[in-house]
Amino acid sequence: MTTPKRYELEDAQWDRIKGYFPPYRTGRPSSLDNRTALNALLWLMRSGAPWRDLPERYGSWKTVYSRFRASVSSGLFEQVFLELIDDPDMENLSLDSTIVRAHQKATGGKKNAECMVENQAIGLSRGGRTTKIHALVDGLGNPLGFRLTGGQVHDSQVASELLEGFDISQSNIIADKAYGTAKLRQYIEDKAGVYTIPPKENTKDKWTCDYHVYCERHLIENFFNQLKNFQLKNFRRIATRYDKLAHVYLATVYIASICILLK
Repeated sequence: MTTPKRYELEDAQWDRIKGYFPPYRTGRPSSLDNRTALNALLWLMRSGAPWRDLPERYGSWKTVYSRFRASVSSGLFEQVFLELIDDPDMENLSLDSTIVRAHQKATGGKKNAECMVENQAIGLSRGGRTTKIHALVDGLGNPLGFRLTGGQVHDSQVASELLEGFDISQSNIIADKAYGTAKLRQYIEDKAGVYTIPPKENTKDKWTCDYHVYCERHLIENFFNQLKNFQLKNFRRIATRYDKLAHVYLATVYIASICILLK
């Protein structure tokens, strides 16, 4: 048994996922094993440091970066995440989103900045450039899925996409007032689900809301806290977006969620 360093996976955690990582083959043998490569990514994500500051014990940062981009291209991290979703508690599902400030490096140079904003889930508003992470968690607070949009996109526009692929016929969808659109409520009813969403004060035809059940929405807030909270020294490269490409940034969200599911 090895003693993991700060930010690294424990033996039992690695044993649960190592079978999903294929042997890494290049033109010459690589001295960087899968566990070391993943631990290097976790160090970068939690510390928020640049790639070039990767400690020497993980090997060349260029090798780690190349391995990361290859894994992103193959969809490896999303696959591992989906494999870890085992028997989710579908009784109560919570929807919400969180805003992430996009670093100036995330939009590239001035020449292509507007293109990056339009195509890579980066929104422009009075608050600057931001990305919004939309998430769905189960009744235990475990993540089930994500979508990325620009920070200006309304939460309800992405909600049905998050719910697609899940059987919600026996589920209660918990969300805040922003999700109380007629379109989303009709979607949930058409899928034979129910919802616990408070109506807005200016809604003419108000519906009832069980506020005792609504308190369960804290589970998704706890999840976002695990992703972003600086004081807990969690995933700083998620709390601030440095990645130019949306699918690369989304991969880091999957990696962080894998760690959360492994706890």
